[in-house]
Amino acid sequence: MARNKESLVLLIEVGPSMHGVLPEVEKVCCLLAEKKLIYGKYDEVGVVAFGTTDTKNDLTVEVGGYENVTVLRDIKVVDGALVDVLHQLPRGSACGDFLDAVVVGMDMMIKKYKETNKGKKRLCLITNAVTPTRLPYEGTKEDQVKTVAAQMMAHGMKMDCVVVRAQKDWDVDKKIVEENDFLLGLLSNKSSSKVYVGNATSLLGALRTRNITPVTTYRGDFELSSIMKIKVWVYKKTCEEKFPTLKKYSDKAPPTDKFASHEIKVDYEYRSIEDPKRVVPPEQRIKGYRYGPQVVPISSAEWEAVKFKPEKGLKLLGFTDASNIMRHHYMKDVNLFIAEPGNTKAILAISALARAMKEMNKVAIVRCVWRQGQTNVVIGVLSPNVSAKDNVPDSFYFNVLPFAEDVREFQFPSFSNLPSSMQPNEQQQEAADKLVQMLDLAPADGEEVLPPDLTPNPALELKKSSRRIREKPTGSSEEGEGVATAGQAMDVAEYTSPVKVEQLGDSNTVQEFEAMMSRRDSPDWVRKAFQSMKDKIYSLVEDSVEGDTYQKILECLVALRKGCICKQEPEQFNDFLRHLNKFCQERHLDSLSDFLASNNVMLISKSEEPESNIPETEARVLPLKNEP
Repeated sequence: MARNKESLVLLIEVGPSMHGVLPEVEKVCCLLAEKKLIYGKYDEVGVVAFGTTDTKNDLTVEVGGYENVTVLRDIKVVDGALVDVLHQLPRGSACGDFLDAVVVGMDMMIKKYKETNKGKKRLCLITNAVTPTRLPYEGTKEDQVKTVAAQMMAHGMKMDCVVVRAQKDWDVDKKIVEENDFLLGLLSNKSSSKVYVGNATSLLGALRTRNITPVTTYRGDFELSSIMKIKVWVYKKTCEEKFPTLKKYSDKAPPTDKFASHEIKVDYEYRSIEDPKRVVPPEQRIKGYRYGPQVVPISSAEWEAVKFKPEKGLKLLGFTDASNIMRHHYMKDVNLFIAEPGNTKAILAISALARAMKEMNKVAIVRCVWRQGQTNVVIGVLSPNVSAKDNVPDSFYFNVLPFAEDVREFQFPSFSNLPSSMQPNEQQQEAADKLVQMLDLAPADGEEVLPPDLTPNPALELKKSSRRIREKPTGSSEEGEGVATAGQAMDVAEYTSPVKVEQLGDSNTVQEFEAMMSRRDSPDWVRKAFQSMKDKIYSLVEDSVEGDTYQKILECLVALRKGCICKQEPEQFNDFLRHLNKFCQERHLDSLSDFLASNNVMLISKSEEPESNIPETEARVLPLKNEP
């Protein structure tokens, strides 16, 4: 089993009180599934919806009860089908009971894994917790929650509770909400975490894509002096997240071989320059480094003799005022220094040192060699992290500091050196000050904006590199010229042209339209390009004689459609296509309608451009043939 492989069951409330936020929940859950396909392709995920109109789960059949809880997907390895399930969550008509959903999810885990996979089983509850839970057959709700929490711990399960409270003034019973919050609090104190979110961004950050098992960077002595040492463990607190590397893939295996690995093995051979046919074995090879025109051979033994080999350890170099260490000098990742778990003396020593440094506003400068044989030495700063909880010991944050060669000092001239004609006036200065204030994510008189714990990493968001529209090149001899079927696609990039076009002509209409859209000297050119192309299409329709301009109309429509998608203005094209349909009907131009219909002209759907309000199924119903 993979080290960080996880088993997850999503418990999603779909009752009436959640209908307003379910579209956002669908998006977030789909993104979670897509990330798991990249980062955790061996993870297993199940989906349970509660508050559904129907009931479908094993416990209802076996013991009764647990109504309005539906298992949408059993626990299976992540695949594309999981995304499809999460993309279209049902809208239920019953009140959701999150305790029933939790028990059903636990039952799925227990039956699937029994005693295996301990510590890697997780439930994720998404609810607004505003509807009442059912009374248990025996005891109180509080007793039931404690029993559920105990069972979670016994089977090595953990749970994340995401409480979606996007609206402030709900018409709900406050006593029910307080009771549910109390029950969720009991649950989180035992075996889970609980977080309240109020917007889509926080919801996205609250759903953790995966769990990473922490691994110590260092275990050993923290040497304060030759006679005083403290046993410490060092973990990574934060680290840069990167996309997984792509592996080379071979398609040479027979299609019938189901067990083919499709892996590529690369072997290197070194041959002699004097005799290219002779392969030089490893023991006869030596590394060479250029020194001017010459190549100087250096053996591995010589490298080992001159290599710097510091001893593993952490040594205190001294203390300094915290104000002397600049925040922008921090380099690389942040580490967490904690006392050796279970070592009371070490815990007390670290706590005493951290609290004294905190009181005196001091930080420590430390020399670090994380492992034996490490070729480089790290100099860093320890900042005290005094815990606010009695059951959490004090610790230190460690940040790497730069050496002299790592510091880059950029000197910028002052605005005061500029002539008075170039000095900002009061209005400009005020505008600049307001801009800086708006960029402050932690204003003194308000809540923190984009808190790290609830904000997803923007560098890892999955975005299409280019927009796609279904089309074939104009003039193709294949069936269905112009806009093609679903299997064919073409990348659309931003139009760029050095020619400044101001109006559309008759000979190169499409090229001039693209050039007009690419102009950057005014934002009005995009609007003018759209309107000019619409006028041109209407003119071509009116001037048509026995269909001689139909092909030109098709080319212009394809270009307009492409431009509307590229500029995220789908309604511009959709509204125009509907008006063109009525225009053709009023003038009895059925031949043009048939021509465009045969070339699969369709509305821009939501799948092509998120700003569109047309589902893909409705976009394929050609408006030119179905509007009265």
